[in-house]
Amino acid sequence: MKIAALFILLLSGGAFAADVTYGEHGMALFGGKDGLYASHLPMFHAPHDYQVILQVHVADAATDAALRKRLEGKTALWTIAPEKFELSRLMPQAPSPLKHFKADLVSGHFEQGGKTQYAASTIVVDKVLLFRKLSPEQRASSTSTYLQIGSGKQRYLVKQIDSRPDYDHILSYRATPGAATDSISVIKQDLREPSPAELATALHSRCDAIKGTIYFYTDDLK
Repeated sequence: MKIAALFILLLSGGAFAADVTYGEHGMALFGGKDGLYASHLPMFHAPHDYQVILQVHVADAATDAALRKRLEGKTALWTIAPEKFELSRLMPQAPSPLKHFKADLVSGHFEQGGKTQYAASTIVVDKVLLFRKLSPEQRASSTSTYLQIGSGKQRYLVKQIDSRPDYDHILSYRATPGAATDSISVIKQDLREPSPAELATALHSRCDAIKGTIYFYTDDLK
């Protein structure tokens, strides 16, 4: 292809146009010794209009071990401030899947006064647990679906974004031995965070104790 033709193709949004999911995709970080997880902080507009949950580890073994120890059993918020990349590369059957990326690991919210603890760490993507495009349409739902993350004693619940407006919610709980790992439904009341009692009731015999909320946010999902 001649240079002039290639230039025209680029200007016209052709095959070489930038991926619309390219951007800085901040994530909530949670987990411990049994697993580390990253949940993309979604919005209802590009390039962030996807709910994505990853199982990850830090490439540097010493950093990975130290991070898991600091997170284990805690509900304090940690976030990932990554380099820019195309979120679509995490989609199942992506032609060029994202295997790893550089990021600062931050105690607190990276855009709200959080403090970087491990700078320029390499995050390795072990598994994509969820990849869903969000609809920008106004939509109400009478129940909230929570996905269970983890299968051992220490588990997490992540709310599936299914309404607009909605809220992003991640919490930690201790499961009973051999508890089922399927999702649960909680009656939704506007944008109020469900109480520990409501969540324990939805989990029934699967819950030994609700440890607490790791992340709850509504502003980005209005």
